[in-house]
Amino acid sequence: MPVLPGAEPYRHEGGEVGVLLCHGFTGSPQSLRPWAEYLAARGLTVSLPLLPGHGTRWQDMQITGWQDWYAEVDRELRELIARCEHVFVFGLSMGGALTLRLAAKHGDAVRGIVVVNPANKVHGAAAPALPVVRHLVRTTRGLTDDIAKEGVTELGYDRVPLHAAHSLRKFLRLVDGELPQVTQPLLLMHSPQDHVVPPADSARVLSRVSSTDVREVLLEQSYHVATLDHDAERIFEESHAFVDRLAPTVTTRGGSTTGG
Repeated sequence: MPVLPGAEPYRHEGGEVGVLLCHGFTGSPQSLRPWAEYLAARGLTVSLPLLPGHGTRWQDMQITGWQDWYAEVDRELRELIARCEHVFVFGLSMGGALTLRLAAKHGDAVRGIVVVNPANKVHGAAAPALPVVRHLVRTTRGLTDDIAKEGVTELGYDRVPLHAAHSLRKFLRLVDGELPQVTQPLLLMHSPQDHVVPPADSARVLSRVSSTDVREVLLEQSYHVATLDHDAERIFEESHAFVDRLAPTVTTRGGSTTGG
């Protein structure tokens, strides 16, 4: 199945500081592409993979689970670690949960992490019923386009496969148990008005990680997909300043870019 135009993975060969970006559940690299390009323009090596089952059609996601999504970002991270002197991981929503697990598992190999509206739990009254309901109902309505900015659209699925949602629920519970293993410097940015992931998820993450270098930033003008919203530029600037503080060797500019 061909990848939807705009959902292609993105890579940029820059300097000795690398950043892995992880997109969200039912979304695609499109939601993080401007962030990735901002970092690439400042000399960083950037990897923004397309998660398995994403960026094509929802039926392809129906046969994937969290192990597939995590394996993809884990592989990309290992490649960056082999290539770069310092490596950071950034993520949006479920991508934030992927980021937190990578940090818990890879330890000092990850220099720091940035998460935007990180998911910690599948909410809703029907969530506990997912183990059974997924065998009776294939999909529910989509989660995309929670954006305050007029005229901006997120490229993602308009349906959520319940098999994948069940797998996401199991994954988020797993990550929650691993949060105390997260020790890296952490920049957490979240939207008080988020209609997909409530602020309680960010509060939970902040309360459970073991990181001591922690900064919280409120994105007052944005909804869930803040990387495409009014606060996008602030996210880009804050994250680059975070990297520059922890790995101030970023001096190389240029490089080559691949992707759609």
